[in-house]
Amino acid sequence: MLLAAAFAATLAVAAPPADALDIGTLHFTSCELPQIQSSATTAAHCAPFRVPEDRAAPDARRIDLRLALIRSETTNAAPDPVVLLAGGPGQAATESWPQVAAALAPLRRHRHVLLLDQRGTGGSNKLDCKDDEPSAEREVGGEPGGEPDGATIARVLGACVTQLAGHADPRHYTTSDAVEDLEALRQALGGVKFNLVGISYGTRVAQQYARRHPDGVRSLVLDGVVPNELVLGAEFADALDGALRGRFAACEKDPACRERYGDLHATLYAVRDRLRRAPIAATVANPRTYQPEAHRLTASGFGTLVRLYAYTSETSALLPLVIGEAAHGNVAPLLGQLRLVGGEFDAAITGGMGLSVICAEDADLLDVRERGRDRILGADFVAALKAQCAAWPHGTRPADFHQPLKTDLPLLALSGEFDPVTPPRYGETVVGGAAHGRHLVALGQGHNVIGRGCLPKLVKEFVEKLAPEKIDAGCLAEMGPTAFFLDYNGAAP
Repeated sequence: MLLAAAFAATLAVAAPPADALDIGTLHFTSCELPQIQSSATTAAHCAPFRVPEDRAAPDARRIDLRLALIRSETTNAAPDPVVLLAGGPGQAATESWPQVAAALAPLRRHRHVLLLDQRGTGGSNKLDCKDDEPSAEREVGGEPGGEPDGATIARVLGACVTQLAGHADPRHYTTSDAVEDLEALRQALGGVKFNLVGISYGTRVAQQYARRHPDGVRSLVLDGVVPNELVLGAEFADALDGALRGRFAACEKDPACRERYGDLHATLYAVRDRLRRAPIAATVANPRTYQPEAHRLTASGFGTLVRLYAYTSETSALLPLVIGEAAHGNVAPLLGQLRLVGGEFDAAITGGMGLSVICAEDADLLDVRERGRDRILGADFVAALKAQCAAWPHGTRPADFHQPLKTDLPLLALSGEFDPVTPPRYGETVVGGAAHGRHLVALGQGHNVIGRGCLPKLVKEFVEKLAPEKIDAGCLAEMGPTAFFLDYNGAAP
C-alpha cells in the first residue's frame, strides 16, 4: 500500500519527459511496436524485463519478455494500470493492441495500459520454428485438407523442439508460468494493483492470477469467458453448433431469408455429409496476392471454415450464402475468404506456445469419443491435438487449476450472444462465483465484444466505479446481428 501510494504521488507531481518514464524499478523509453502483417508500428514506451525460464532453477537460463506501456492521456494517471491479457493461447499483447486500442481508449484517459507479451509469444522468447510451425487446436483451426498422420506430427514437432532447444524449454511456458511473470512485473512496478482485461484465453490467465495473487488485483474484465473448469477443446464442437443454431433461427424468422435458403442447419449438415463421401477440389484467387491457389475441401476443413466465419457478426452474415453455394457444388465463395478470415488469426497465433499451454493444462482430460464427433466441427481435431501433445514436451498444472473461481473482487464478464467458442453460459458460470460480478451479453454478436457498441463506455464505468450492479446497460438493446447476405449484393433493402 505504501509503495502504491508513493507511485501515485510520483505521477501526480509532474509528467516525466515524453521519451522516458520511471515506475518502480523499471525505466520505460520511447519505442515502436511492430504490427502483424503490416509495415505500420505503434508508438509506446518499452522497458527491459527479464525473468527465470524455470523458477525452480532461478540461476539457470533467463528469458527476456517484451514489455510495453501505452501512456495515459493525462499527466496525472491513476496508480492502478490496465493490463491487457491476450487470447489464443498464443497471441501477444503488443501485437493484439491495435485490435483493442479503440475499446480501451476511454480507460486510457486516466490510466496507463501495460502490454506484456506472454512468454513464448511475440517478443517474449517466441516458441516458433522455421518452415514447419506446430499447430495446437487454435483460434484459426487449420487448412482445409484433413489432419496429418501421427508419424508426420512426430516428425514436424521433433524438428521444432530441436530448433528451440538452444533458447527455450517448452515445458516452462504454461499459464501458471505466465501468472508468476505477471506478479514479478507487479512487484517491479512497486506493488501496484492491476485492472486486468482478459480476452478469450486471456480470461483464463486473469482468473488464475486472481486466485494466486488476489491482493494484486483491483478489477477483472473478462471478454469471451473461459471458466477455470473448462477443458479447452472439449466443448468446441457443441459451442459452434449452438451458435449456428441460434444465428440460423434469425433466418427462419425472416421471410426473405427463409425463402432464399430454407433450413440452413439441415443444408449445413448435408454439405458436410457430401464432403465426407467425396472432398471437392477448387481453385480460387488468393485475396492478398491474387494468385490462383488449389484447395481440396474436406468435411473437416469445411467445419473449420464455418467456425472461422462464425467468429464475428459480419462474417457470419455470409454463412447462408456460402453454404447455399456449397450445397450446389460451388465451394469457391467459401474458400475465397480463407486468407482474409483465417490469415490474421493464423499470423497472430504462436503454435508452440499454444501447445505448451494446452498439453500441460487440458489435453489429458480430452476424450476422443466426445459427443462432438457428430457436430459440424467434428472430433478429429481432438485426436490430432492428443497426438501432438504426445510429441511435444510439456509441463504440468497445479492440482487446483480447474477449480471454479470464487472471488470477492469486482468482476465484469462480457459475452457475444452467438459466440461460437465461449458461449454466454460460460460468463454466467464465472459470475456465479463472484460476490461482486455482472454479466453483459452483446446481442447478435460473436467472439470478443469489448469494442462493440457502447461496451467501451460501460467497461470504463465499471473500472472507475467498481460497482457492476449499478451499470445501466440499456444501450445493449440497440445492438444486433449483421443482416444475412441474400446474394452477392448483400442483405435485402
